[in-house]
Amino acid sequence: MAKLPNDISETIWRLKRQLADVIENARTTEFALFNTFGETERTIVYLDDLQSVAEQATERFTQFSSLQIRIFNIQPHVPRDMLELVMQIISNTEARLPALEQSIQEIKTEWKLP
Repeated sequence: MAKLPNDISETIWRLKRQLADVIENARTTEFALFNTFGETERTIVYLDDLQSVAEQATERFTQFSSLQIRIFNIQPHVPRDMLELVMQIISNTEARLPALEQSIQEIKTEWKLP
């Protein structure tokens, strides 16, 4: 089994935990907004935004998981192009995560949700 360097592997696991938190937070906020205010012309845009945030985080989480499985099955070393792909996805995810988290926070603030 090919292994990623420990720091890269730990970064992937950290990002997956953060993505899982974003998914949970987006869905919890979506549920709270819907239960408190219902589905109206005004809330539908925010509900859609929360769904989009959860879907984006889910796609990135799945992408990391798929790459990890592919790497686990590679022998004997991780090819350079695969490692470059992993680094690019890490970089993109680290850049995107704050925006996803901020989107949720802005909706919570707008609707005064906990």
